[in-house]
Amino acid sequence: MPASDKKFNNIKIHTQYSICEGAIKIDELADYCKANKIKSVGLADSYNLCGALEFSEKVSRVGTQPIIGTQINLKFQSITGKITLYASTEKGYKNLTKLSSSSYLNNKETENPSCDLNDLISSNEDLILLTGNYYNFFGKLFYSNKLKDFQKIINTLKSHFKDRLYFEIQRHEENEEKNFENHLLSYSKILNIPLIATQEVFYLNKDMYEAHDALTCIGEKNFIDDQSRFKYSDQHYFKNENELLKLYSDIPEALENNYNFHLRFNFKPKKSKPILPSIGNLESNSPEEELTKQAKEGLNNRIKNFILKKNPKKTNDEIVNIYEDRLFHEINIINTMNYASYFLIVSDYIKWAKKNSIPVGPGRGSGAGSLVAYCLDITDLDPIEFDLIFERFLNPDRISMPDFDIDFCEEKRDQVFEYLKSKYKGGVAHIITFGKLKARMALRDVGRVLGLPYGHVDKICKMVPFDPSRPLTLQESIDREPRFKEEVRNNIKVKKLLDLSLKLEGLNRNMATHAAGVVIAGNKLAEQFPLYIDHSSNLILPSTQYDMYSSENAGLVKFDLLGLKTLTVIDKTIKRLKLKNIKLDISKINQNDEKVFTLLSTGETTGLFQLESAGMRDAIKQMKPNKFDDIIALVALYRPGPMSNIPIYNDCKNGIKKPDYIHPTLKEILTPTYGIIIYQEQVMQIAQTLAGFTAGEADILRRAMGKKKKAELDKQKERFINGALKNGITKDVANFVFTKIEPFAQYGFNKSHAAAYALIAYQTAYLKTYHKEDFIAATMSTELTNSSKLREFVEELKRLNIEIIRPSINKSFAEFKAINAKLFYGLGAIKNVGFEAVSNIIKEREKNGKFKTFINFVNRVNIRDVNKLQLEGLVKAGVFDEFDKDRNKILNSIPKIIQQIKNINDDKDNHQSNLFEKQENKKEHFDFLPHKPWDKRKLLTEEFKSLGFYLSDHPLNDYEEVFNQLNIITYNKFYNNNENESLVAGTIMSIIEKKSAKGTPYAIVKFSDNKGEFELFLFAEVLITNREILKESETFILTLQKDRVTADPSKKRINVRKITSLDEVINKPYSKVTIELKNNYNLSEISELLSASGETEINLIIKSHNKQACFSLQNNRKFDLNQLKTLKAKEYVEKITV
Repeated sequence: MPASDKKFNNIKIHTQYSICEGAIKIDELADYCKANKIKSVGLADSYNLCGALEFSEKVSRVGTQPIIGTQINLKFQSITGKITLYASTEKGYKNLTKLSSSSYLNNKETENPSCDLNDLISSNEDLILLTGNYYNFFGKLFYSNKLKDFQKIINTLKSHFKDRLYFEIQRHEENEEKNFENHLLSYSKILNIPLIATQEVFYLNKDMYEAHDALTCIGEKNFIDDQSRFKYSDQHYFKNENELLKLYSDIPEALENNYNFHLRFNFKPKKSKPILPSIGNLESNSPEEELTKQAKEGLNNRIKNFILKKNPKKTNDEIVNIYEDRLFHEINIINTMNYASYFLIVSDYIKWAKKNSIPVGPGRGSGAGSLVAYCLDITDLDPIEFDLIFERFLNPDRISMPDFDIDFCEEKRDQVFEYLKSKYKGGVAHIITFGKLKARMALRDVGRVLGLPYGHVDKICKMVPFDPSRPLTLQESIDREPRFKEEVRNNIKVKKLLDLSLKLEGLNRNMATHAAGVVIAGNKLAEQFPLYIDHSSNLILPSTQYDMYSSENAGLVKFDLLGLKTLTVIDKTIKRLKLKNIKLDISKINQNDEKVFTLLSTGETTGLFQLESAGMRDAIKQMKPNKFDDIIALVALYRPGPMSNIPIYNDCKNGIKKPDYIHPTLKEILTPTYGIIIYQEQVMQIAQTLAGFTAGEADILRRAMGKKKKAELDKQKERFINGALKNGITKDVANFVFTKIEPFAQYGFNKSHAAAYALIAYQTAYLKTYHKEDFIAATMSTELTNSSKLREFVEELKRLNIEIIRPSINKSFAEFKAINAKLFYGLGAIKNVGFEAVSNIIKEREKNGKFKTFINFVNRVNIRDVNKLQLEGLVKAGVFDEFDKDRNKILNSIPKIIQQIKNINDDKDNHQSNLFEKQENKKEHFDFLPHKPWDKRKLLTEEFKSLGFYLSDHPLNDYEEVFNQLNIITYNKFYNNNENESLVAGTIMSIIEKKSAKGTPYAIVKFSDNKGEFELFLFAEVLITNREILKESETFILTLQKDRVTADPSKKRINVRKITSLDEVINKPYSKVTIELKNNYNLSEISELLSASGETEINLIIKSHNKQACFSLQNNRKFDLNQLKTLKAKEYVEKITV
């Protein structure tokens, strides 16, 4: 090799897929290689091949040769450590994949992923092995003084790997390196093993050292200041050629082998076409024949049971002709594109799910537009009835292959995964995902390893706005939020926190699993693609090491099995109805039920799928839907962009405006949506009707308009106009129509998806119309851990006048239940209690009768079901109020109660009896510790902590008299009256702080008063002034101002002008008070109550025998809410005016 071509190969690159070890993003590495004209680089991520395909693709794109390897743990006796393996050919990569997969799949949960020597030897073909450094496998053998084992293993490996085995020489200025290097140099001569110079590269630039050190601490759960921890030197950056030549100049052999290393490789992983397992029936010759057979059988069944009944005006032959034409058209496309197996696989597991009583959604995404899918039971929507287009899902011109997204009942989806595992054995897996160090996570992790106080770090984290729809980077947050600069000025450690977090932001933090997505690709998936298993997740299947992007590039076809909570709600409701002898087949309900549309038109849509947001309620109230198509349109329109068309749709539907059909030829297509292009399918139909596009060409046009790529759009426009000219449309008209439909196409919605979700929405509306108590109970039972949702439903129950039975140890159940038109609160929804624990307590009650007293409960409960937190939760929620309303009496003695329960359980386990067991079985007396009963405010505060809202009472009820005196009214009264400004009291239920597009802060605050809940926006000035006091369960007096934004009197904008703490208002002394007394007044008592001097002018009016006398006290006295409440309670006080 000419000297000019001799370049050092950095073959030990650790990308961010070396979790909490590598700090190199592949995109940044590719840019670095391009800028520095790097000839080759080698991937050597620890324990995985997650980045192999991405690394290969992106690095080769910039002209750098990718060398693919990984570090795998080798296990020998008690020693487990890393070795590095590289794949020199495609066969080598298969072996590397097999070893990487087996390191996870063949190990127990408690062990690190590893292979043994036999695994390594049996799969060594075309693999190159590097021995690693002093803290890897052979370094551990050396420092454990197992030199005989070292030599024996090297000799064994040499006999199989031959010239594919190297001793690695690394120099990072780390203490243990030199001794190990000397050992390798001497053994290299003895064993005739070649040397190779390498560097472990964890980051690109030297200034990343400190941040990388923090990253390793995050992974190891150490503190940076821990002197005993393992610590890398600052030499693990991507060194330049001169640095490396100088570093290894004394061992030319090691350098020469490094220079030549890239010449041993003629392989890189590449993209692949979709790989589908072949599936067919023994009776048929191919998947294509099996698909045709099943589709025809399915069509006959659908026509007989559904289609004929919906088309009474058409003959059987007419229907069969229409549907068979469409069916065979679709089958032809599916078979031509080799997609028959995909349809059969999806159909198979959906049919299995339905057969095993697992609720499946009616469809999702563009796949709902397929008649074949409808006939194979994949979907439950007739695409011809709803005018859905198959080519929107699949057509010969599609670049990427589509997939079916299937919704399953959330609680039963795992059973489907079990079925897939049993059917496809080792040929099915989930898809890996990676948790990222996003802004808040980076701050939290770095703050922890720096040893900063949790509360301080939490406060800083909350300065980063939480907005999943528009997430801000840490730098954007710092630029927009002045409090960051203030924190830096006040504490130098915060600057370090921010600097390190900025460098680590965006790196992979941990491996996780895309629980919904699976890939199915033959029986030996682990040998074709690297697999990983997440023991912590309790998932049934392993995962690919490739993420979604790389999995698709590798040719794996994804099947999405999504969990939809609403299907669980529907299933639970139907089962509850069945227990009451009410049989309901949700698939056969009338889709034109007037009562259902009446409910929807009221806008009272809490709990209804897709229809319950505040904006949706307003839209549906104005729409007044009276047909199923209206629900489809609303689901499609209620999104940013097309949302502005909702008023036009409503006005045209209700006859206020006339529809604009753009052009007479489009009237038929746009009549169902009143002249508005709502659906992508309509864009496709227009292209077909006006310009003669095929369905596949129309889909290309639709995608071009959506992506807004000018070159492609110009090409499509020319094709559209030429096609229109052939159909007798003038150029001006064709140009005008294209210009009009283009903006609609950019945000047009997939009608197939909208129709499927509209059907689920309608089903929930039907259940709420006819079985509201059971539907709400089922819905709340799926939201046991979501207190904000439960709070909404409690408000809805109050609106519907459905009685709520408060949490009770003898009346409630683990879930919410509806009995005799009453809703019993579910104990499983109480915070910190736990569903399993409370279920066991209910089982004990049902088995041995109600609990007679609290002590009876103590004697009977199992210690496994009540720890300190669980019992506190139950007490604060008022579960034992029927025994003793003094909640603090029990709460204060909980440690003693827990000990008593433990003693009783120990006695049972030891078959012992205490002296009192014969009398009423157990001891019925308990000495509670001294305590102070809670006042009402404290009781409600603790109840809020346990439930997430107020249930037994509302804290504002105690101040009704004061509010009347101060003219403080409810929000609802203010909203509906003619006053422009007023004082309103509210307790904070939740607060979410965000940033506007301009970077100014604002908050969305949900308040509650004794009439319901209301939501207000707090803008920058008010928010910043009051930020420190705005906390959940705190009560405030709000100065509100009303602005009318339109001519519509129902639309008002409420602005918050001022926020004052309730305590500040009620404890503020009154300037003047008049007390009216009856003739039985107690002057000495009044004198004592008003003895303290203060700021209030006191007037007394004494009434006696139709006469009254007025007196003014000479000196001002103290008079606040406490005096007001005390005097108000006296029978001789008739009235107090403040």
